[in-house]
Amino acid sequence: MFRRRGPARSATTGRAGSDGGDGLAPGGVSRTNRGSALAPDGVSRPDRGGALALDGVSRTYRRGAVVALHPTDLAVERGRFVAVMGPSGSGKSTLLQCAAGLDRPTSGRVRVEGVEIGSLKEAALTRLRRERIGFVFQAHNLVPSLSVAENVALPLMLGGADGSDGATARRAAVALAAVGLGDRADDRPTELSGGQQQRVAIARALVTDPAVVFADEPTGALDPATAHDVLALLRQAVDQDGHTVVMVTHDPTAAAWCDEAVFLAQGRVVAALHRPDAERVHAVMRQLGRGAVAA
Repeated sequence: MFRRRGPARSATTGRAGSDGGDGLAPGGVSRTNRGSALAPDGVSRPDRGGALALDGVSRTYRRGAVVALHPTDLAVERGRFVAVMGPSGSGKSTLLQCAAGLDRPTSGRVRVEGVEIGSLKEAALTRLRRERIGFVFQAHNLVPSLSVAENVALPLMLGGADGSDGATARRAAVALAAVGLGDRADDRPTELSGGQQQRVAIARALVTDPAVVFADEPTGALDPATAHDVLALLRQAVDQDGHTVVMVTHDPTAAAWCDEAVFLAQGRVVAALHRPDAERVHAVMRQLGRGAVAA
């Protein structure tokens, strides 16, 4: 398994255990939109070991003429699996890109394990993304000329590991074994199925023991059975190894694997579900599609 970042969680129900009930008050996530219809309740929520925090983060384009994300607060504790959902154009991908340091917000602060990434120079930001942030994309983004093991080890090599002592290869081997592909280390990505390539991408994302893994529609191109296996691996990374995963998805079934689901519409956080299930997620998405949830 990957190195443990926190206490193990129960996996008997498919998600982390909780002492709270279902509803719109997530336990591991606090979120607000300043001035939105769903303003915060005024209760202070202390940072209990936050992996990710957005404070008033917004993103505009064309000198403010287009608002992709209104000022938004979002805090994710360590060892949580969070879905970010919303209709097309709702701002969910913009939120992920700002949170992951792939795009600079127009205003506000993003902190990863307490480090304000907006204050970092480009070289330091690149190093933080490489060492403290993992990425899983729908398109896998594997390097076809490298073996499976070399793809997994790539973040370590880019971080300066020369591999001469065998430590890098061992870490890559452990990561591949954890996703059930220990016997495919020498293969090329093109020799694997789409689901197997996504497993390699997960191993690569976790091999550096990142603070947060951002997954952008990781099951969007997969059949339901393969998607189930990929989501189970992400759930395992949270429950057994204490990792933190923030996943953009449009799929209510995928969101049901998460501890919380946060919903955006028109660039604002408008709702959230704690311990979501597919039926309730689908209901909220249906409301958003009709414009029934105020933005």
